[in-house]
Amino acid sequence: MTIEYTPKGVCSKAFRIEVEEGVIRSVQVRGGCDGNLQGLSALLRGMRVEEAVARLEGIRCGARATSCPDQMARALKSAI
Repeated sequence: MTIEYTPKGVCSKAFRIEVEEGVIRSVQVRGGCDGNLQGLSALLRGMRVEEAVARLEGIRCGARATSCPDQMARALKSAI
């Protein structure tokens, strides 16, 4: 399954996430803080979707009500 997601309220412009049998296979992010998002993508590879959502959901970026990790969790929820 391929998830195409447009995050809201963050610097990133688009997520493309490949999920196979409940496991994240790849994550591509357009826009945002390149180094942080490369790190996030590397950490998520091989992780079960449910675990990723539990770890990322609710993370805030400064005073913002959301963050790139929180938006990633929202995108991944569609695979559950």
